[in-house]
Amino acid sequence: MTKRYFEFNDDKSSKFWEVSVTGKTVNIRYGKLGTDGQTSIKELSTPADAESHAEKQAAGKLKKGYKEV
Repeated sequence: MTKRYFEFNDDKSSKFWEVSVTGKTVNIRYGKLGTDGQTSIKELSTPADAESHAEKQAAGKLKKGYKEV
């Protein structure tokens, strides 16, 4: 998986969310637009599990109204 980057903008907030997978590691970066944001790293048991987890997280963001850019 390459890096996937999403943004959400409405009257109350402007934020981003980004996910990438390297081997068994899922790296998620999120925060307000214009900032470096925060990073969350999760280690899973296999690379396939990591890919699946990342896809599930990305699908959840799309469902919440984020747009992939």
